[in-house]
Amino acid sequence: MIWVDADACPVVIKEVLYRAAERTQTVVTFVANQSLRVPSSEYLRTLRVAAGFDVADNEIVKRVGPGELVITSDIPLAAEVLEKGGEALNPRGERYSRETIKQRLVMRDFMETLRSSGIPSGGPAALSQKDRQLFANELDKWFRAG
Repeated sequence: MIWVDADACPVVIKEVLYRAAERTQTVVTFVANQSLRVPSSEYLRTLRVAAGFDVADNEIVKRVGPGELVITSDIPLAAEVLEKGGEALNPRGERYSRETIKQRLVMRDFMETLRSSGIPSGGPAALSQKDRQLFANELDKWFRAG
């Protein structure tokens, strides 16, 4: 089972997931606080949650089980998924791990502090073809390991 933090998931990554769900016959659930359109498939589902801060994240954490994969760029969500025995992968192909998640949380908090102090930190670079390929490769590794 794969859960997707769909509000901020890039379209190109969703398309990779659509194809992977069909190819591997794996259920992929897209969780968002808005209506989503996904291709008609017995393997693709949507779950609409109420609008609000972290509502989709909290729903994913509540439902994710050990060994299931969550696609998210939200580091605190990834940390909670890892605590529950799930796995987490961001849309750029970075697999979050128990060994590195604390460091990622510290860096996220540091950057948040800089931004709130008025120091411009810029945002993430646009998703590249290399990022998309890294994502697809890591997703395939997860399928093979399962």
